[in-house]
Amino acid sequence: MKEELEILETATNQTLHGEDNKTTTTDTHTGKQRKLYIESYGCQMNFADSEIVAAVMMENGYDTTSDFSQADVVFLNTCSIRDNAEQRIRARLKQINAVKREKNNMTVGVLGCMAERLKSQLLDQEKVVDLVAGPDSYRDIANLVAQVDEGHRAINVYLSREETYADITPLRLDSNGVTAYITIMRGCDNMCSFCVVPFTRGRERSRDADSIVKEAQDLFEKGYREVTLLGQNVDSYKWQSNDGVQQVNFAQLLEKVALVHHDLRVRFCTSHPKDITDEVLYTIKNHENICNYIHLPVQSGNTRILELMNRTYTREWYMNRIDAIKNIIGDDCGISTDIITGFCSETEEEHQDTLSMLEYAKYDYAYMFSYSERPNTPAAKKLKDDISDAVKKRRLNEVQQKLNDISLVRNKSDIGKTYKVLIEGFSKRSDADLYGRTSHNKMVIFPKQNFVKGQYVNVLITDCSKATLLGKDV
Repeated sequence: MKEELEILETATNQTLHGEDNKTTTTDTHTGKQRKLYIESYGCQMNFADSEIVAAVMMENGYDTTSDFSQADVVFLNTCSIRDNAEQRIRARLKQINAVKREKNNMTVGVLGCMAERLKSQLLDQEKVVDLVAGPDSYRDIANLVAQVDEGHRAINVYLSREETYADITPLRLDSNGVTAYITIMRGCDNMCSFCVVPFTRGRERSRDADSIVKEAQDLFEKGYREVTLLGQNVDSYKWQSNDGVQQVNFAQLLEKVALVHHDLRVRFCTSHPKDITDEVLYTIKNHENICNYIHLPVQSGNTRILELMNRTYTREWYMNRIDAIKNIIGDDCGISTDIITGFCSETEEEHQDTLSMLEYAKYDYAYMFSYSERPNTPAAKKLKDDISDAVKKRRLNEVQQKLNDISLVRNKSDIGKTYKVLIEGFSKRSDADLYGRTSHNKMVIFPKQNFVKGQYVNVLITDCSKATLLGKDV
């Protein structure tokens, strides 16, 4: 088991900004005549959206396939958070179009943030796709495919102020049958200067709380034992019923979902430092099945840079939120973050503030990127991208090394402790071993014994790497 620790290092590190994540569809066989293949890139929100698309397409005569060469329709659900993500998708489109030229009857579409951002460029100028659909147009996806079938190129990138897809039951793709995502809100009102999300996903709107609880109940009854509540900024969740009787904030929603069943674990992603409240933290503390884990993006440890980023909090405010997490929930609450190095005009001293924030917060892991200017964002319009690639890379390496050192120390402190682990499946190296996660979101590998997927097991931690724990059941 020891040698596979490094293989599973990245397995827990999926956040709303994980551009390197990718999932594909699995095979379904319900007798439908046509086949759909979806490849999803980037964040958990994209993965959840692909499950909405698959559900809509299944209602319109499609099964799913894991082999894109066998598909009648191929969708890439895309990410625009960094240029690397877009270039990766462009390369994939070339591969798919090579197969399409041989097959002749394949429809290729781009969904999601890249579709919203580039629109007609992909459709008309580069002519690499037949269909472009933005994140709020998935109800219309079958109609768009029908337009392509009739010989037309199709596009719908309308951004809605109301769409939440609350009434659509997602088709769970690439599922382990234990964990699932529930989207609780869409869009974002935080105009961070570096970010394209408000322009590609539209304004913030919250989903009906009753529909969220119902989805969680349905998942539990189907054997799922963990749900992750998704939103660009879950702490700003706010829903009111039409009659005004119900008014639900995020802390109250968390409790409603936790009360579905004590064996249903509840996670959430992502929190914004300006909005996470003590009420949320006390709700976590008061419910054993709400996981002791918070993803709290800091982006920079320096107040001036945070102001340029339009993050609307200071270094001191962020540190106050870290203190609150540790004082209310406890020191063993897992905390992860996002960090951008080399933002416009960042000095060496300001970079050191970010390194010192790592020491202060004691993050378990992080998504770390060097700044990538995105067209039409406030930063691209108003700020000069004046830090060299070499300096960005060096600073990123320093942040990565510091984080690795801290994570290893944090994990070593877990040796000798016993944690409740939810089994998610077999390890990648051996069917004799299982893997699962602790409440604070750390991956654990341990011998199979007679345990099964979806079961909770108390595991004594005996060894570790910088992001994975090794143990045995007790």
